[in-house]
Amino acid sequence: MARRRGFGKRVVILRFSAKGAFDARMRLLFRMYGAPAAAASDILDRGGLLFASLAALAVALFYRSALGVGFYVPLLVLAIFYVPGVLLLAALIAHLSGGVGGIFRRDYSALLTCTAMAWAAANLPVALAGWMLPIRLVLLLALAAQLYFLVLMFFVVRTVFGTENATAAAIVCLSWIPLLVAVFLWAPLRLVLGWLASPFFLFFAYYYLGGEIGNLGAGLRRGQNFRRMLNLTALNPHDGDAQYQLGLIYQQRRQSSEAIERFKKAVAIDPGETDAHFQLGRIAREQGRLKDALEHFQVVMDQDDKHSQSEILRELGAVYLTARQYEDARQFLKEYLERRPYDPEGLYYFGEALDNLGKAAEAREAYARVMDAVATAPRYRRRFIAKWARLAQGRMRKLR
Repeated sequence: MARRRGFGKRVVILRFSAKGAFDARMRLLFRMYGAPAAAASDILDRGGLLFASLAALAVALFYRSALGVGFYVPLLVLAIFYVPGVLLLAALIAHLSGGVGGIFRRDYSALLTCTAMAWAAANLPVALAGWMLPIRLVLLLALAAQLYFLVLMFFVVRTVFGTENATAAAIVCLSWIPLLVAVFLWAPLRLVLGWLASPFFLFFAYYYLGGEIGNLGAGLRRGQNFRRMLNLTALNPHDGDAQYQLGLIYQQRRQSSEAIERFKKAVAIDPGETDAHFQLGRIAREQGRLKDALEHFQVVMDQDDKHSQSEILRELGAVYLTARQYEDARQFLKEYLERRPYDPEGLYYFGEALDNLGKAAEAREAYARVMDAVATAPRYRRRFIAKWARLAQGRMRKLR
């Protein structure tokens, strides 16, 4: 009897645990409406591909009854065409590191999970309206829902890949290309799917390819496990490095307020956390808070003037450049380039400072060095720094 009671308790605990996980993921789905960027970040930390897929399938049941489309079609299009297409576009436009194969292994499951949740959130109101409104009005709402889905995808792309706003917008605007491919390939794909539905084929496919299919979700699981480990470590009030690492995650996801909070906690725990001061200064510079940026960068200079391969000097030069204190900017950038004479970003800032000081010939020379530095850089690095050559070329045209 004692054993039975113990088993019953375990069953109750499992039920409450499953219900809690379901409720938490439902909250993530509804959070897409009010805070899509934060929701995408939370999905990366606590979301699940199974729940996201089931949510998309449940919403798609409406399309099956209203439009005569198979309920599995939207999820299939997302998984086979849309998400791989967005990954390829991100690799090309955002210059992601790791190669195409590495990007797929690292980001496919994370992007598919967020994309399926975004699609379900965008189309859920249409599914509910389909029970009450005329079919023509529902079709208009369905079109609006797809446009809203693209808006949500902007936040998903920016969060998953950590891209700038313009880059994320460009990727989303071009994401119709994979859908066009799906239109052309849908007829032969349906024929192939008919063969794949064979139970014998499914058995052998799982036997031989189960490991590869499982690896598609490994990237999301690794990221979530790493985040859980950091959260546990951050409970230690004396561990500033855990707070710093969490700040880097938020910074990569373009969640500046959360990143600032974590970096400040790291500094509060350890005032000598130079990296945290450096990142706080960079964020402040990007946000136009030049006074705060100078305060943090001054702390870094006092602790280590060669921090981050002397990039602290370049950051200070950029701050003074934004503040239109061009002589101070020139001095810091000159010192930086004495240490790293082939850095295109530093050279571009140096040329801009000289240009604003009226030293056109020296500015032209600095811009020419930018283009030489990009042209002679290793091929793998060239695509990451090419923008400085384009900017320098534009400035040189104005100098003429």
